[in-house]
Amino acid sequence: MRKICTLIATALLLAACGHQQSATQSQGDVSFEGQLEQQLLDAKPGSVIDIPAGHYSLKRGLSLRTNGVTIRGAGMDKTVLSFRGQVVGPEGLLVNADDFTIENLAIEDTMGDALKINQGRNITIHGVRIAWTDGPKTTNGAYGLYPVKTQNVLVEDSVVIGASDAGIYVGQSNNIVVRRNRAEQNVAGIEIENSVNADVYDNTTTKNTGGILVFNMPNLSLAGHSTRVFHNKVYANNTGNFAKKGAAVASVPAGSGIVVNSNDKVEIFDNDIADNQTASIIISSYFSTNYYNTSGVAADYNPYPKGIYVYGNRITGGGDSPDGLKLKTLKAAVYGLTGKFPDVVWDGYADPKDLVNGLSPPDDRICIQDVNGVLDIDGPHSYKNPSTDTKAYQCTLPKLPPVVLNPEPKV
Repeated sequence: MRKICTLIATALLLAACGHQQSATQSQGDVSFEGQLEQQLLDAKPGSVIDIPAGHYSLKRGLSLRTNGVTIRGAGMDKTVLSFRGQVVGPEGLLVNADDFTIENLAIEDTMGDALKINQGRNITIHGVRIAWTDGPKTTNGAYGLYPVKTQNVLVEDSVVIGASDAGIYVGQSNNIVVRRNRAEQNVAGIEIENSVNADVYDNTTTKNTGGILVFNMPNLSLAGHSTRVFHNKVYANNTGNFAKKGAAVASVPAGSGIVVNSNDKVEIFDNDIADNQTASIIISSYFSTNYYNTSGVAADYNPYPKGIYVYGNRITGGGDSPDGLKLKTLKAAVYGLTGKFPDVVWDGYADPKDLVNGLSPPDDRICIQDVNGVLDIDGPHSYKNPSTDTKAYQCTLPKLPPVVLNPEPKV
């Protein structure tokens, strides 16, 4: 382990020496970990906790419960909080606070989730790198950047590598912007789940199992709708699924570009999507996840995707080597051994109580433009009657308004 032996004569001195310990002139030899824990405990609204450049080893998860705090490093490749030797967790950093900003640092090799922010308002994550440095492994933490039950959330200019569930996950939240991030070698690169009003744009997702997911799962506190996925680069997401058994994302086929599952009012446009071996865009229902709660599903849960609008994307390659025997067999049956799936694959589940002459109401339809084919795989009948007819998707939907963060973040 690299040793840093530096003394900085300031009140917030944080330098590593010997076995990754830090020293302060005013307090004598105090571990970096202990000092950082005390700073988080003593923080008051308006506090800025600056962590200088260095590689710091921590054994215990950190927590913050004070509103209005900023945690700031010297850069995502300069200030590194390593939890490789973590013995107390499960998170690297757990935040239960409003008006929270974290920027310009890295969190590596946590036992569980790297950065979890629970029930906060006005959250800014800027320039944060999360990584499990041994590559994709089921034993890696589930989530990298993990705001849940939050409002007014910005995740930008960050990098997540190696999460065994989702690299960037925003769940049960409202008013969300996820932009200019890179997600690589996660099961799900970016996932918006059971959230309302989300804009996901200018991100790069590659080498994940699935690039960008918009999910709506049962028995959670919020039903998701109104997500825009646009101007992203989603390519070569072909890593084998390494999620823990029973996780919702364990059913995502390797080679999935953008996946919508059981969500409503999702707009997918102006993306560059390439070389995702199962399918560029997948639209599916809860019935295709193989994820069933033992306690059952709430009566008011809507398992069907409704109001999905796909248009103006640039799609190349992909669909040539789908994951799993069933999908491989289906591809060969419909398109031949050397053929490939079209740009969009739909599992074929539609809400039967809404159908009139085989079509959903206008605002609930799946409308698809500017693609090279659509395949309805006929999931309800175990793929017995797949259809390549595109007439049902020749429609338009009202475009969703941009998400406006209020207040605007200060970074």
